[in-house]
Amino acid sequence: MKRYSALALLKAGLNGQRGWDRAWRDPEPKKSYDVIIVGGGGHGLSTAYYLAKVHGIRNIAVLEKGWIGGGNTGRNTTIVRSNYRQKPLHDLFDFALNLWEGMSDELNYNVMFSPRGALFLGHSDSDMTMLAQRGDALRCDGIDAELLTRDQVHKLVPLLDMSRSARFPIHGGLTQRRGGTARHDAVAWGYARAADALGVDVIQKCEVTGFTMASGRVTGVETSRGSIGAGRVGICVAGNSGPVAAMAGLKLPIEAQTLQAFVTEPVKPMIDTVIMSQSLHCYISQSDKGGIVLGGDPDQFPSYAQRGLPARIEKAAAEAIALVPALSRLRMVRCWSGTTDMSFDGSPIISALPVENLYLNGGWCYGGFKATPASGWCYAHLLATGESHTLAAPFAFDRFAQGATIDEAGVGVMPQLR
Repeated sequence: MKRYSALALLKAGLNGQRGWDRAWRDPEPKKSYDVIIVGGGGHGLSTAYYLAKVHGIRNIAVLEKGWIGGGNTGRNTTIVRSNYRQKPLHDLFDFALNLWEGMSDELNYNVMFSPRGALFLGHSDSDMTMLAQRGDALRCDGIDAELLTRDQVHKLVPLLDMSRSARFPIHGGLTQRRGGTARHDAVAWGYARAADALGVDVIQKCEVTGFTMASGRVTGVETSRGSIGAGRVGICVAGNSGPVAAMAGLKLPIEAQTLQAFVTEPVKPMIDTVIMSQSLHCYISQSDKGGIVLGGDPDQFPSYAQRGLPARIEKAAAEAIALVPALSRLRMVRCWSGTTDMSFDGSPIISALPVENLYLNGGWCYGGFKATPASGWCYAHLLATGESHTLAAPFAFDRFAQGATIDEAGVGVMPQLR
């Protein structure tokens, strides 16, 4: 991989980076590949990287209809954590967190992982009971979790409204100090560059329009750039899992919804941890550029649009200001939306599909970004061996028919999906 001197870097910074080599190639599609991954987001790129690095499969294509980092990978709030209550989820996400900790060295690319901590707030006695249960479940599996008193929370985040008359009174919290944030687009670029260096073809502006079939099994894909043969095909397209699977005649237990977020003008450091709420679906962090990043609930109706409703932004802003009143003085400068795969139990699907040679990685709901490295690792194992990785085995496609759902929220089928 080409390296540049300090003088070359300075010169490039002053001339608009003219003369720099591409971070990854722009190849023409081959006639066939051993593995085709549909979707060039973080999960698809990490899958390709681990297929090449861990399993030695190099004849791989990642097909992206747009550009690398233009989908959900670049449209999230960058939070990384593993403090889920259910064992299948916290095992998978903690494996991801371990990979996050060494990702910049692994990829030789700074993904700006910042282990600043992830704090869940409790606003009632019942909240605190649930947080204590979650913490106990995590610690039993050796995952860090610390239950905090009200005073400890106040010391950790002095700008929180700790008054007894607060709209959302704070009784305490649960923190995971290994959690934090990472730079979303850097993750996509790092995996793309590293996969390309191992011989993977990362092909942008190549939309998959159908599957080629023979004797009931997938033999390749039809694309906007022609037909491409494949030994195995992996679907990894986040909010578009349903439409892509439908091309193979499959209906998934997934609904696409819009999830919004926004960022304020940059300010000096004021929040040095990720703040989340047990009762509110509100999360707050400060980016490396100084902007306060805010997010909330999805729009809770089916949509494939990368835009959302002003009412959701207003609700998230109101909740954030109620928690941290100082935010009321800041101006919002940008908002964005991602299209999320909402599975019927709120957990992902990493599995072979009923059509031979076709596989699915989707249904990540709100948790896709934080799972990126573990998702790619497990999906690569599945595509290379045809068998589920131990961590991914509970997330099989047929678990819904078997009644083996993994329901973190404990509410059964998500109400909006009934």
